[in-house]
Amino acid sequence: MNYFIDLFSPETAKAFEQSSREISGFRISRKTYIENQKLGPGDKFICYVTRIQRFVGILEVTSEFFIDETPIFAKENDPFTLRFRVKPLVWLPLEKALPINQDFIWKKLSFTKNLDRTNPKEKNNWTFMVFSSPRIWPKEDCEYIETLLTEQSQKMIDYPFSESEQKKLKVHKIKLGSKKEVEVSVPDDDEEEEEIKITPKEEISEKRESLKIQAKLAEIGEIFGMKIWIPQNDRSGILELWNPKEGTLLDDLPFPFDEIVMKTIKNIDVLWIKGRAPVRAFEVEGTTSIYSGILRMADLLSMLPSLKINIHLVAPLSRKNEVFKQISRPVFSVMESGPLSELCSYLSYDSVYELSKQPNLKYITDSKIIDDEYSEFLEE
Repeated sequence: MNYFIDLFSPETAKAFEQSSREISGFRISRKTYIENQKLGPGDKFICYVTRIQRFVGILEVTSEFFIDETPIFAKENDPFTLRFRVKPLVWLPLEKALPINQDFIWKKLSFTKNLDRTNPKEKNNWTFMVFSSPRIWPKEDCEYIETLLTEQSQKMIDYPFSESEQKKLKVHKIKLGSKKEVEVSVPDDDEEEEEIKITPKEEISEKRESLKIQAKLAEIGEIFGMKIWIPQNDRSGILELWNPKEGTLLDDLPFPFDEIVMKTIKNIDVLWIKGRAPVRAFEVEGTTSIYSGILRMADLLSMLPSLKINIHLVAPLSRKNEVFKQISRPVFSVMESGPLSELCSYLSYDSVYELSKQPNLKYITDSKIIDDEYSEFLEE
C-alpha cells in the first residue's frame, strides 16, 4: 500500500463534500504516472487543499482508474475526468482542516522540519511536494498525517481562517462565451507584484543562477532531440555552462512569421524547436518582473492563436504564488487561444535540476514528462 497526495482547491473540496464522496478525480495528463505507479485498490490519498495549505481528509482507493466526464468537481467542462472510486476514512470541514504551518505538523514532516518559516526565501521550499496530484508521498510522513487527521475527526478543533486565508477563499470568475467560467485574480493595491530588493552581489548571483537554468533547459531539450534557440544577449553566458552539439543551437529561426512576431519569439529565454515549429517556450524569472515574461508569452499566443506550443514560467519556489497570481489576471483570461492560466504552467528551478538528473532521461523520447511530472498548472 502506498500513499499519494490528492490536491483540491477550496472549490473542488466543497464540490467533493457536497457529492456522494465516492469518486476522486484527476487530469487525464496524469494517466501515464498513475499507470507507472500502479496506483489502485488499497492505496490511500492524503487530501490537501491548496491556497489555504490544509490537510482535509484521507480517502482509500477501492477501484482501478476509469474515465468519466460526468460533472462532479465543476458544473461544466469538469477537467478531472480520470477517476477512482474511493471510501472516505476522514473528511473535515475546511475550518477544521489541519494547517501545514502548525508546529506539530511543520516540525515533524521530513520536507518542512528543517525550513525556517520566517525566511521568505526558504519558507516555500517544500511546495514541490504539492506540484501535481496524484503524487507518491513518503510513507512515514503520511502515516503521521493520517493519525493526526483521524484524531481531529474526533476532536474537531477549530482553526479559524486568517485574513490572508479569507482572501484566498474568495473566488473571482468571469464568463467566457455563453457557458465557460474562468477563475481570475485581481490583486489588491498592496498585493501588486513586489520589487525584490537585492544587493549588487545577490543580483550577480541571481543572474548566474538564471543562466544556469537556461543552460539546463537547453541541455534537456538537446537530449530530447530538439533544436534550441536562446536570445543573442544570453548566449555567451550560457555557452560557458552548456556545450551543444553542432547544429543544436540555431543561429536563425526557421519560422515564416512576420517581423513583429519574430521579435517576440527571439526574446523568449529558451525555445525548443522540432522541425520548423516551436514546441516549448520557457521564460526564466528569478528576481526580474514576472509580468514582463508573462506578457511575452501572452503576446505570442495572441499573435498566433492557432500555434500549438507548450509554455512555461520558470521561477524559484518562493515566486510560485506570484506566478499564478499574475497569469490569472482578467486580461489574460479572454485570449482567443484560451485563458493563459490553462495554457501556461509553472516550473520551479528545483524541478529543472531534478529533471536534468533523471537517470533515464536519454531514453525518454517524449518531452511530455515535463507536463506529467514536473510542471504545475493553476489549481492542479
